[in-house]
Amino acid sequence: MNDMQTDHNLSKLNRPWLVAVWPGMGNVALSAGFYLMAKLDMHLLAEFSPRELFDVDHIEVKGGLIHTGRMPRSRLFVWKDPDEKRDIVIFIGEAQPPLGKYAFCSKLIEFSRQIGVERIFTFAAMATQMHPEHPSRVFAAATDAEILEELNKFNLEPLEDGQISGLNGLLLGTAAEAGLHGACLLGEMPHIFAQLPFPKASLAVLDVFSDIAAIKVDLTELSEQADAVNEKLGELLAKVESAMQEHKGLEHGGDEEELYGAEPIEEPRLSPEDEREIEGLFEIATQDRSKAYELKRKLDQLEVFKDYEDRFLDLFKNA
Repeated sequence: MNDMQTDHNLSKLNRPWLVAVWPGMGNVALSAGFYLMAKLDMHLLAEFSPRELFDVDHIEVKGGLIHTGRMPRSRLFVWKDPDEKRDIVIFIGEAQPPLGKYAFCSKLIEFSRQIGVERIFTFAAMATQMHPEHPSRVFAAATDAEILEELNKFNLEPLEDGQISGLNGLLLGTAAEAGLHGACLLGEMPHIFAQLPFPKASLAVLDVFSDIAAIKVDLTELSEQADAVNEKLGELLAKVESAMQEHKGLEHGGDEEELYGAEPIEEPRLSPEDEREIEGLFEIATQDRSKAYELKRKLDQLEVFKDYEDRFLDLFKNA
């Protein structure tokens, strides 16, 4: 394909499955995708040219100098199964194309056929009224009845009715038209926190997917992250509920300024200690890519992952 750059001999893949993720609610899909890529020690397989998918709609200014805005990247990484049962390819898109979504899906399906993909999965989030302390269920929608029946063995909740917006759903619709089997796995998260990261849902999705694919993935770090975020969300929910109770007791025209007069939020700034820790984690991840998710977790915590994303993914360029 003339809009693809490849770094691997595509003919050597063994019965691969494709997993595709894009940004979305709770960072559920992307977090699961990055974690899977890191823990399976994947390496770059191919990349779509961004100029085929996106247009530049802004410029960036640094130190008073203008630079052309960076376009989102769309890359594929591969894990070669040492037991030679099934390879895993993961597509990570930094953004969904604003136009030409169906054409893009068709190109990705065409590429999948070229490398012999047998099944396609997408990950997504499912916002419900769940309490943050409750376990995240995993919902599923499949391209055909045979796959759905197979998935029922893994304690999944069938998505009886509804829509899956964006490429998470459209890619599977395109796959079904092309005769490829697949499914969308949706991790449950609280609707009230839909704009915040929710790694518990990512953990639930990966737990199910690893069972379906019969692969071993160490989920310890993601589980620890889910517990930490869950604790913070519990505290935040308690504060919200307390504020709502206080607000109910206020008279109109009373102390509204106290509730709504928030101080402006300053952009995060890295301390020298933070920068040293990041560089140390990059060095560790360079030597052992299975440690890369610890680095990503730190970058997420400091809210600077976007600044380091290219460098992070460059860790996975070579086998």
